[in-house]
Amino acid sequence: MANILVTGAAGFIGAAVCQALLARGDSVLGVDNLNAYYDVGLKEARLAGLTSQKGFSFHKADIADKDAMLSLASGDIAAIVHLAAQPGVRYSLENPFAYVTANVMGQAVMLELARALQSSGAGLKHFVYASSSSVYGANKKTPFAVGDAVDHPNSLYAATKRADELFAHTYAHLYGIPCTGLRFFTVYGPWGRPDMAPMLFAKAITANQPIKVFNHGEMWRDFTYIDDIVAGVLRALDRPATGFPPHALYNLGNNKSEKLTDFIAEIEKALGKKAEKIMAPMQPGDVPATYADIDASQRDLGFAPTTPISVGIPKFIAWFRTYYGV
Repeated sequence: MANILVTGAAGFIGAAVCQALLARGDSVLGVDNLNAYYDVGLKEARLAGLTSQKGFSFHKADIADKDAMLSLASGDIAAIVHLAAQPGVRYSLENPFAYVTANVMGQAVMLELARALQSSGAGLKHFVYASSSSVYGANKKTPFAVGDAVDHPNSLYAATKRADELFAHTYAHLYGIPCTGLRFFTVYGPWGRPDMAPMLFAKAITANQPIKVFNHGEMWRDFTYIDDIVAGVLRALDRPATGFPPHALYNLGNNKSEKLTDFIAEIEKALGKKAEKIMAPMQPGDVPATYADIDASQRDLGFAPTTPISVGIPKFIAWFRTYYGV
């Protein structure tokens, strides 16, 4: 049994990772600032499912608050899973400072915490952090592989996530901290974020409101079910990066690029209701397609996603109906 620090513990992926760690017997210290970027009630509901469990403790704090975070350096923490971030490509156009604060300053603070823990008696075994498929920008080569060039981001969000990777590489080089970055590809499922397409579409269709379909429907995404992502995070956590510097990057995706209109059709099928679609142009900062090459993840981590959208979407809609009472 290990004591794992998980940031973003009230978030979509963070709460699910906490649940999986607790289920296998680890102790979890969850950190989250419960900000109002989206419905705080949803975050609190996720958190409520954790706080009732043995082995979970919660610390409300902002990852960019260095005093608050470095105060945890005296704790017995074996590993960090750093998932807290300011998410969303489109919102980064409206509030760039939120991204620099949470994603860049936050990463620096967490790496400093890792350094402090590493130099303590027990020592930190691994620093795992969330990156994003957004770092690939408008990469025309598909599927996206970890060795592809990632120096032309399409959004500030993507730029901050690439900065996170460079920060981690530097700390691994300077201080020998084993660091692993995980590039998540369009995660969906129960307890998902309300600012993402599955929830936006489900809410609109249920309320008989139209949905916006960007790039006139010519959009492809590597939609990845939450359970597959969580399995990948735990597999990465249990396999600290080696070599010099001890820093690794992996794609966690479903290894299948689905057309957005097909994804919408699965939501319509699960809801038993057709969507009224408004075809719209591509949004600034967005990309037409994502597609994960997971060869390295399969080889090194044993990562093997198993959930097609035909299975994942009905599970998401079942949760959506129960949670929102529709």
